[in-house]
Amino acid sequence: MKKFVRRFSKVFGALAIVISIFLIYVQATYKQQFEVPVTGIKASKDSAVIARGEYIVMGPGHCWNCHAPDGETSLQTGTKLGLIGGHELKLPFGELYTPNLTPDTLTGIGGFSDEMLARAIRYSVKHDNAALIPFMSYNTMSDSDIRSVISYLRTIKPVRNKVKENSLNIVGKMVLRFIIKPVYPETTPKTHLEPDTSAAYGQYLATSVGNCVGCHTNRDKNTGDFIGAKFAGGYQTNAKGGTFTTPNLTPDEKTGAIVKWKPTDFTHRFRAGAIYSETPMPWKAYQRFSDNDLKALYYFFNSLEPVQNKTVTFQTARAE
Repeated sequence: MKKFVRRFSKVFGALAIVISIFLIYVQATYKQQFEVPVTGIKASKDSAVIARGEYIVMGPGHCWNCHAPDGETSLQTGTKLGLIGGHELKLPFGELYTPNLTPDTLTGIGGFSDEMLARAIRYSVKHDNAALIPFMSYNTMSDSDIRSVISYLRTIKPVRNKVKENSLNIVGKMVLRFIIKPVYPETTPKTHLEPDTSAAYGQYLATSVGNCVGCHTNRDKNTGDFIGAKFAGGYQTNAKGGTFTTPNLTPDEKTGAIVKWKPTDFTHRFRAGAIYSETPMPWKAYQRFSDNDLKALYYFFNSLEPVQNKTVTFQTARAE
């Protein structure tokens, strides 16, 4: 018995040393830096470019939903605090805070170059060359639309709002050290896309601007990886009163949510706004979609391969 205890102590001691060395290594190296290609994107002072940027930021791109402290709680009414950052995201590996997007030079983006902002959108890399945890899904946005977004952000009122530093636990630091890398677009982003009502342009809006694919596709809750057919719905979000499940947007005759709609029905639904007060759908932002953009989305969704996937939009929580 004494021999077993001694052997166990040696093994346990050796294992403790290995783990300690590993944790020290993670602590010392989790702040990695990356080099990514230069985008060459520069802001413009052209009023049409700025207006396009405002349309994306406050409308289809719904940037304010995360970059306003009241964005997530005011999805159906709109932010009253602007793009000052500070929205807290509580995750298993730590607490993250969205950055201040106003052009304040000390606490916002005023001290960052156009290139720094462009590569944050295109490659998910921060100004200090560290990789961003990839919540944004705008990596395939066209060069001209990224320029528009940056141009608009340069024009809004600077607000001095120092946002808390992200707080990562040891798991978060391991994730940052071994998993989080720059995000390279799966397809080569377009230099410019002229808006029209085609299904092709609708695909661009749904995947590169509005992130419809991110919510209307079932995803793994732990990794965020897609585990369902794209746009077939099934992703669940808990609310106080129950559970929301994103509907199937493919034209399946039996389970497609919009398969029997006409383009005007689709447009009217967006103009009407929220039906459920706790819905995670950013209706206030999406009400700013232009009629032509909504037509493009409608034609794209109806061009998809039908996928049978029955979903129930809202299920009331059962009383315990």
